[in-house]
Amino acid sequence: MEINEFIKNFANQFDETDITEFQPETNFRELEEWSSLVALAVMNMIGKKYGVKLSPDEMRTTSVIKDLFALVQSKK
Repeated sequence: MEINEFIKNFANQFDETDITEFQPETNFRELEEWSSLVALAVMNMIGKKYGVKLSPDEMRTTSVIKDLFALVQSKK
């Protein structure tokens, strides 16, 4: 699993945010489009693409894409 692929999959959960906004250091919670529905979509994507089930509490512990990536890696 590579971070660039993870970022692409993460970015695909957003409809209006430009792909260039997504970098490893991006604080996704500060993005205008971030919402609880996007969070659920991200959690669903992580489950389907990476076979990792995140709880809402685990999701809340991260706010930067690279930290979320590290969390997913740690559960694989």
